[in-house]
Amino acid sequence: MNVFLITLQAVFALLGIGVLGFWIIGRRRVPSETLAFLSTLAIDISLPLLVLGNLILDFSPRDYPDWWLMPLWWLGFTAVALGLSVSASFLVKKDIRSEFTISLLYQNGLFFPILIITGIFGQGSTYLVTLFLFMIFFPSLVFSTYRLFFSKGLQKESISWRRIVNPVLIATVVGLVIGLVSATDHIPDFVVTIVTMVGAIATPLFMLILGGNIYNDLMYRVKEGHRWQVREVVKFVLIKNFAFPLVFLGLLLWLKPDFDVAFIIMLQAVVPPITAIPILVERCGGNRRIGSQFLLVSFLVSIGSIPAFLYLFSMFFLIPL
Repeated sequence: MNVFLITLQAVFALLGIGVLGFWIIGRRRVPSETLAFLSTLAIDISLPLLVLGNLILDFSPRDYPDWWLMPLWWLGFTAVALGLSVSASFLVKKDIRSEFTISLLYQNGLFFPILIITGIFGQGSTYLVTLFLFMIFFPSLVFSTYRLFFSKGLQKESISWRRIVNPVLIATVVGLVIGLVSATDHIPDFVVTIVTMVGAIATPLFMLILGGNIYNDLMYRVKEGHRWQVREVVKFVLIKNFAFPLVFLGLLLWLKPDFDVAFIIMLQAVVPPITAIPILVERCGGNRRIGSQFLLVSFLVSIGSIPAFLYLFSMFFLIPL
């Protein structure tokens, strides 16, 4: 039961930071406009440095001889997730089908896994390197494809290479090159300290932003009389929080990959949607309210579903605690 309790504590830590962000914005401790600055700080600076710092400290081709296979596993995971997302979208009303699909497809594949891995294995775990190698192309996928699910988005936006060749991708490539050419010892200690310290604030920043965005998206809209689409949200949660993990666990039991691969894939399958869903939906002229509802309820349900499915996973793949 240790896996269940450790994971539960990690998820509660995320929830607590999100609640703090909700309270800060709700009590007007800082202006809502501050969230835009914090988002830029987290996405363009802190997260890339978090990735770079872990790769500098822990990645080497000697320790990870098959590192290049991780992006291929991600490609397979994404292909299955896409098939499941598109198929499941026909279960909901046509006018929210696009929001439903991208909320299923784009998982919170970095921040939840980072805190869960840290909670289970401790700071500086080598599984963080495996995670970053697995997710190297995920941000580029999100920013280059989300508009394809919306006809309005296709009309309003063109491809932005700045989003495809994003800071996270650049940081991952730089970290890989440093490890492959064994240049880590030539990097001054103070540079590594700066990178790791700034990178460490990425996860709390994103959860503060999530809490603040939830307040703006839901509380104000409730006051304006907007109603919840309960049936559609229940469908979403049943598929995202329960069907996805069961499908991928079944595939893992069939394929029997190494533990590193299986563990990362299972983490990707159990986490809720990426926190940027409401923003992406709004950019494409979609229904931001339903995107926020999918995100919030899936996040709350994941407090119990993530520990439960990781405990189920540990019954078939021994987690080295």
